[in-house]
Amino acid sequence: MQKKELLIVIYTITILLSVMYATQPLQPLLANEFEISIVKASFFTAVIMLFLAISPIIYGYILESVKTKKVLIIASVVLFITNLALGFADSYEIFLFIRTIEAMVIPAILTACMSILANDKENTKLNMSIYVAATVFGGLVGRVFSGFIAEEFGWRIVFFSLSFALLIGLYFIKQLSFEGDANLVKPKIKDITNILKDKRFIVIYSLMFTIFFVFAGLLNILPFRIKELIPETSETQIGLLYLGYGMGIIISLTIHKIVKFFKKELRTVVAGIVIFIISTSLFLSSNALFLFLVVFLFCIGMFTIHTVSTRIANSLKFSQKALTSGMYLSFYYIGGAFGSIIPSIVYAKFGWNTTIYMFIFVLTLIIVFVHINRKLFKAFN
Repeated sequence: MQKKELLIVIYTITILLSVMYATQPLQPLLANEFEISIVKASFFTAVIMLFLAISPIIYGYILESVKTKKVLIIASVVLFITNLALGFADSYEIFLFIRTIEAMVIPAILTACMSILANDKENTKLNMSIYVAATVFGGLVGRVFSGFIAEEFGWRIVFFSLSFALLIGLYFIKQLSFEGDANLVKPKIKDITNILKDKRFIVIYSLMFTIFFVFAGLLNILPFRIKELIPETSETQIGLLYLGYGMGIIISLTIHKIVKFFKKELRTVVAGIVIFIISTSLFLSSNALFLFLVVFLFCIGMFTIHTVSTRIANSLKFSQKALTSGMYLSFYYIGGAFGSIIPSIVYAKFGWNTTIYMFIFVLTLIIVFVHINRKLFKAFN
C-alpha cells in the first residue's frame, strides 16, 4: 500500500469521526438553541451509534459487490451535503432528521476504509492499529475543535468547516487507485447462533457492550455536568474536556508493550476494567478541574480493554473472521447507542451521583462475569 493512499484513508477516517462526535460538546448549546431536554440532545450522537451497530449485519445485503471506491465517493458526497444542511437547520426535528441521514452513510465510509486497509495483507496488523489510532484522533479533533469554533464563530460554522474538510477529502478519495470490492458479510442466523454457542464470544461481546455503554454514556452527559457545576463554562472549555481521549492513540500504538507488562491478554483486560471502575467512581467528585484529569485515566482504562478485546475476539475463530469482527462492532455500538440515551434519562431524573452509581453497578457485574469465565480463556491467561 502506497504511503499516499494510507494518508488519504487516515484523513478520511479522521474527518468522519470528527463529524460523528462534533455534536457532543455542543449538546448543552444545542439544547438551549432548540429548547430541548438533555435526553433529546443525546439523540444527535445516539442515532449514529445505532446505525453503526446494525450496519455490519445489514450492509452485506444492501451493498453486494459494490466497488469500495464507489461507496466512498457516493457516501462522502451525501455526508458533505448533509453536513452543509446541518449548518442551516433551524429546528430540532430537521437537525435530527439530517443527522439520521448522516448515520446511514457513516458506516459505509468506515467499512470501505477498513476494506482498503485490510486488503494490504503484508501490513494488516499495523494498518488496524493505525485505523484505531485514526478513529481516536478523529473523535478527539471533532470534540475539541467543535467547542472552540462554536465559541469563537458560532455553532453553525462548525458544520460549514467540517463540510469544507469533507470536500477536500472527496478530492483525495478520487485519487485512490484501489478498485476492489467492499468485503461485506452476509450473515445467516445460523452463523450468528454458531458463534454465540462459543461462550468466549458471549463474554467478550457482553464486556464491550457494557464498557462502551458506560464510556459513551458518561462522556455524553459530562458537558451538562460541567455546566451544572460551573454555569459560565465556555464551549472551548467543554471541548478541552475530551483531551483525555487522546490516550487512546497512545494505548492503541503501544498495546504490545502493555500486554508484555501484564504478561497475558486477559490479565491486561482485567487491569483495564479495574482502572475503568476506579476512574468512573472518581467522577463522583464535584471539582471540575479534577474531572478533567479523571477523563485521562478513564480513557486509559477504556482503550486498554477495547484494544486487547479486539485482538482476543479476532483470534478466537480462524474462519468467519469478518462476521466475528462485525458482531463485535455491533455489540460495541449497541452499547454506545443505549449509553447515549439511558444515562441521560437517569441523569435528568435522578441526578449525577445516581448515574455514576448505576455505572459502577454494571461495571461490577461485568468484572465478576469475566472473572467467573476466566478459565475459558486459558490461551490468553
